[in-house]
Amino acid sequence: MDDKMKLKHTGNKPKQQSTMKKKQQQNENHKSKSIHDILALELIHRILLRVPVKDLDRLKCVSKLWNTLISDPDFAKSHLHLSAAPTHVCLFITDRSNAFSVDIDAVFHRHNALKEVSLPFKMNTPLDFTVMCSCRGLVLLHRAPHFFIVWNPLIGSSKRVSYSHIVSRSRRQYFMFSGIACLYGFGYDALQDDYLVVVASQDKNGQEHFDCLSLRTNSWTNLDFALSKPLDTSNWQSCGFFLNGAIHWGTFRDYSILIFDLKERSFSIISMPEQVMGYLFAPHLVLLGGCLALYSHEPKKTNIWVMKEYKVHSSWTFYQIPRARFEPLCLSNSSDIVAQDYVLMSIDPYLRLAKYNVRGELLQQRIFDDHHLAHVKARPRSISSGTSYIVYTESLVPVPSEIKDKDKDKKKKNGRQNQKNDVKQEKRTRSE
Repeated sequence: MDDKMKLKHTGNKPKQQSTMKKKQQQNENHKSKSIHDILALELIHRILLRVPVKDLDRLKCVSKLWNTLISDPDFAKSHLHLSAAPTHVCLFITDRSNAFSVDIDAVFHRHNALKEVSLPFKMNTPLDFTVMCSCRGLVLLHRAPHFFIVWNPLIGSSKRVSYSHIVSRSRRQYFMFSGIACLYGFGYDALQDDYLVVVASQDKNGQEHFDCLSLRTNSWTNLDFALSKPLDTSNWQSCGFFLNGAIHWGTFRDYSILIFDLKERSFSIISMPEQVMGYLFAPHLVLLGGCLALYSHEPKKTNIWVMKEYKVHSSWTFYQIPRARFEPLCLSNSSDIVAQDYVLMSIDPYLRLAKYNVRGELLQQRIFDDHHLAHVKARPRSISSGTSYIVYTESLVPVPSEIKDKDKDKKKKNGRQNQKNDVKQEKRTRSE
């Protein structure tokens, strides 16, 4: 009996060894497969579109194919709309030449949310830089004496354009952009796939002009025909905000919002909520959560109105923060209001950020002092004086160049062909 059991037990060993060898071989085959053998290229593309923008730069190193996918301008456009968690960044320029950025979504729980930034086209000689506007991840800077710089801080793409023709017709002997430009804005024309800078100004005779810079063609166009009547430019806040294909300016006096439609090349006006009309000072215009918003200060509180539905007057919604000189920057990904707190800046000049919910309850506060800023040359001291800033959403969108449409189509075709070649090359390499 024992001998039979031994024989039976011995007879099972070859089968077990054979099974183990098969499993080992299967594991080895599985390890030799790349992700492209397991997932279809289209599925990989969809997954990457949902990855946070900060992680995509590292993922370029996975393979040539991934690098090609992520570097494609069409991918950048799609990612801008589909990314699950957009990254909000506030860019500051201090002393007119030093810059630093703050990751607003991370600033309340991460110590390295503030970092120094190197400005593009910065010369050895001192030059004045000012932050002006932002659009789809691109930031518009002004650099003395008479240049605009369009810059994507995330990928480092940039472009410099002169506006010397506006200077030449200026009525001022010593030209300053903030003095001569009545209105300015930066936006995107989806119909033409073009980024536009618009500037309303006056010549030496007091005549109003309206100019438009196309970044796709790298040329200026006169749009004086859009000025059907005088703008009364002293009535409007200079900096415009881009939303829904148009640029918007707040008012100083008549409680309305001026709109310039980039597609139609025409102006229109919408009214502010009736509640703001009783305030001594007109509210400031800002964008919060992809909506037009207004804020105004009282001695011990800040009033905020948000237009929940674009151009629907009845959708104005009122919020109140129990804090004076509370300047909203943006909505966090959890829909809380993040702002600069200027009250304590009168005591010391450090950068102070606060987060409140829509019920006016303080959730978090962050103060940047010398301990936190030891590694930053452009220390944000005296934030309220001589400092310009703008909030933008990080993206992979490159700065448009002077490439013509035919060249762009050829580049897209070559890009798709390169993707196919990369896939073939990787499969050939693995088979060898």
